[in-house]
Amino acid sequence: MDLTPFLGSLEGTTLDQVLLSVAIQGKVAIAMKGRFLLRAVCESFQDRTRIGCAVTDAPTCLEYLGREPYELLICTDYLETGSGFELARKARETQPQLRVVVLALGDVIPAQYVDAPWLEAVVAEADFIGDQRPLQAAVMAVMGHHSYRSPSLRSGNLPYLSCPRLTPREYEVLDLLASGLSDKEIAEQLVVSEETAKIYTKRLLKTLDVNNRLQAVLKGMRCGMVQL
Repeated sequence: MDLTPFLGSLEGTTLDQVLLSVAIQGKVAIAMKGRFLLRAVCESFQDRTRIGCAVTDAPTCLEYLGREPYELLICTDYLETGSGFELARKARETQPQLRVVVLALGDVIPAQYVDAPWLEAVVAEADFIGDQRPLQAAVMAVMGHHSYRSPSLRSGNLPYLSCPRLTPREYEVLDLLASGLSDKEIAEQLVVSEETAKIYTKRLLKTLDVNNRLQAVLKGMRCGMVQL
């Protein structure tokens, strides 16, 4: 999937503007597994003109990176096609000045990449669920030419995960969120008003004890409630 041509039509922020305090002057490439993650990270940028590439597969991302210089690459370890770690490696070969942040949905760094000099920042999915700051910290670190590993990757211990019981409606909303739908689109699917859809989403976040939609979907994935 290539979301790049449609960036101007996205809604407001999904990550509580977690990346807005970071000074990024050049182009940003984003490669995420699935529409939801891609849309969520793109919506965290107030100035979306910085995003030159927003895709869900490695080959298309590399094609964009081959056209012009980029300053930052944010990707997941798993992609619809290809590996995020291999994408990062190949991207740095093409553009040595590129800064790289990987969101590890698998919560680990494969052994062959642990000490790779081009792998500057990695955020474990488990850390992102409990706190939105690791992604911000990772981006700030690489923009300052430093390396970063989120807490569980440094300690080797994953945080405790509590999986609450959802109502049938909450399961339905979670599934629609994971499909990458906005509140307006969820309202259309459920045949309710947009305001009611927003109330459903807020209730889901409270039940899951998370701060935003991205954390809700990631926690739902870890609890086996939903799949991307």
